[in-house]
Amino acid sequence: MTSDPPGNPLLPSVESASPPLPSPDPALLQAVVRPEIAAMAAYPVPSSQGLLKLDAMENPYPLPEPLRQALADRLGAVALNRYPAPAYRELKSAITRQLGVHPGAALVLGNGSDELITLLSVLTARPGACVLSPVPSFVMYELSARLAGSRFVGVDLRDDFSLDPGAMLAAIERERPALIWIAYPNNPTGNRFDDEAIAAIVAAAPGLVVIDEAYQPFAQASWMPRLADFPNLLVLRTVSKLGLAGLRLGYLAGAPGWIEQIEKVRPPYNINSLTEAAALFALEHIEVLRSQADALRTARRTMHEQLGRLPGVRPFASQANFVLARMPDGPAIFRALRERGILVKDVGKMHPKLVDCLRLTVGTPDENARLFAALMSLLPGRP
Repeated sequence: MTSDPPGNPLLPSVESASPPLPSPDPALLQAVVRPEIAAMAAYPVPSSQGLLKLDAMENPYPLPEPLRQALADRLGAVALNRYPAPAYRELKSAITRQLGVHPGAALVLGNGSDELITLLSVLTARPGACVLSPVPSFVMYELSARLAGSRFVGVDLRDDFSLDPGAMLAAIERERPALIWIAYPNNPTGNRFDDEAIAAIVAAAPGLVVIDEAYQPFAQASWMPRLADFPNLLVLRTVSKLGLAGLRLGYLAGAPGWIEQIEKVRPPYNINSLTEAAALFALEHIEVLRSQADALRTARRTMHEQLGRLPGVRPFASQANFVLARMPDGPAIFRALRERGILVKDVGKMHPKLVDCLRLTVGTPDENARLFAALMSLLPGRP
C-alpha cells in the first residue's frame, strides 16, 4: 500500500491560496522601476490560434517527415542533465562553413538576433551615448537602445523608402553615434539600401556599424565579404527566416577584437543544448532549407504582381520574404482579414510614412491564394 508524499507544511496548497496577490504599491513601483520603462508598453505578439499566420515572416514549410524523425532521434540523445559547452565551437564552425561567413571573422551566438541586438546595446551604452538608424526600420533597435539607457535617433527614409545618404551623414556628424543599425533588406519595407550609400555611412561612422541581414536567404546579397574593408563593421544574421524560427538562433560576425568584447556581456549558456543540436542537424541538410527559400522568392514575385493588380493597392518591391503594401484603408482591411481568419501585420502606426500599410508574409501557394481571394472580396471596385 502506498500513500501520497507529504506536502511541505511550511507552504499552503494551491487550492488554499485563493486570495489574489496584492498589487504593488504605486509609490514602490515609481521608486524601483526606471521611468522610461514604466512609460513603455511590452512588445506585442498577437495570438494566432486558429488563424492563417502571415504576420511574422516565418518560413511556412516544415522539415520533410523523414528529417523530422531523424531530428527527433538526434534530440533524444542530447544530455539534458548537462549544461551546454559555452564556446559552441562545433556550431560556430558549421555556421561559418554552411552559411558563407567570412573565413577571417569570429562569431558570437545569440538567442535569436534580438539577444545580439540587446548585447550590442549594452556594450555601447554610456551616459549620452547615441544609437542611430534609418526609420522606419526594425523596432528592436530603438527599444533595446532605450532599455540600455542610450539615446535613439531615427533618420527618416525618403518617401520611396530608400536611404537618404545626406540626412544620414548629417546625423552622424551631429550625433556622433556609438552604434548604427542598417537593416539589409529593411524591415518592414523589404527593400535593400544602396551599397554606395551604406559604404559612405560606414566610412563616416565614429563607432560601430551593424548590417542586419536577417533576410539574406531571400535577398541573396551580403556585406559579409566586406568585413575586411571596414574596421568598424559587423554583420548580424539569424536562422529564423531560413526556416528555423523556433530555434531562436542568431549570429554576429566580425573582427575577433570586437567579438571578444561582445562575449563579455553574453550570458555563458545562452544557447541551449537542444537548439545547438537541432541547428547542427539542420545545417547538415541546408539544401532543403535553401530549396524552400528559392520557392518563397518565386512566390514573392507572384504576390507582388497580384497585389499590383488590385484596385487602390500599392505594393512595394521587396527582397525579403514579405511584401509591404499600402491599402485604401489599411486598418479596416487588417480587421476584415482577421475576421476571415487571416493574420497579417498592420504597420501603419509605426511611422507616418507607413500609413495604411500592411506587411504580408509570403506563405505557401495555397495560403497566398487564400489571402489574395480575401483581398479581392474586400477591396472596392474590384474587377
